[in-house]
Amino acid sequence: MPPITLPGNVQQAPAGTLGFDANSVLSATNAQDLKNAGYDFCIRYIPRVASLAAGNLTNAEALTILNAGLSLMAVQHAALPGWAPNAGLGTAYGSYAATYASQVVGIPQGVNIWCDLEGVAPGTAAADVIAYCQAWYDAVNSAGYVPGVYVGYDTMLTSVQLYNLPFGHYWRAYNGPQVATRGFQLIQKTQKTVGGVTIDPDVTQNDNMGDTVLWLS
Repeated sequence: MPPITLPGNVQQAPAGTLGFDANSVLSATNAQDLKNAGYDFCIRYIPRVASLAAGNLTNAEALTILNAGLSLMAVQHAALPGWAPNAGLGTAYGSYAATYASQVVGIPQGVNIWCDLEGVAPGTAAADVIAYCQAWYDAVNSAGYVPGVYVGYDTMLTSVQLYNLPFGHYWRAYNGPQVATRGFQLIQKTQKTVGGVTIDPDVTQNDNMGDTVLWLS
C-alpha cells in the first residue's frame, strides 16, 4: 500500500526565500535547527533505481521536514560523472522518480520533481542528452508531477538547447551554465555546514518569464 499523501498544499514559492538541498537524512532536530537558522524549504534526494534507495527521502523523513515548518521538493540523484544519457534511461529513471515520489514518499501531484542534469560524458551528442531529458520529463509529467531540471556542469548542451528542453522550471547549480531566455527559478550557493548537516543553500526567484517553483508547504 502506498503511504498516505503528505499533508500540506502545493504552493508557488515566493521570490527571495532561502532554503537548501541536502544529501543526508534529516532528523527532527536537524530540520528544526535548519528552520531556526533561517531556512524555509528543503530539497531532498530520491533514487534512480530501487537498489540505491538507502539514505534517500522517505515518507517519515518528509513528515519530519514538513513538521519543522520547511516546505519540500525532491530531486533525483544523477548517475556518476561520465554517464551516457539516452531516451531509454530517461524513461526508466523518470518513471522510477515518479513511482518513488508517490508510493514511497507520498508527495502529492503538482509538486516540482527535479532532474539532476550534470556530469555527462564528454563527447556525448546533444541529441542523446535532449532525448534523455524529454523522456524523463514525459514520465514525470504523465504521473502528475511538475518536472524541473537542475542545470549543473557538463550538460553538453548550449544555453539555447537548455531553454528548448520541455521544462518550465530551471535550477542553477553553483557551477552551472546559463539558460537562454527563461533563466532560473532557483539559484544554488556553495556548500556549507549548519548544525552538523552539510547543505547547499538555495534561493528562489521569479525567472525571466515570471514563473517560480512549486513546492509542498
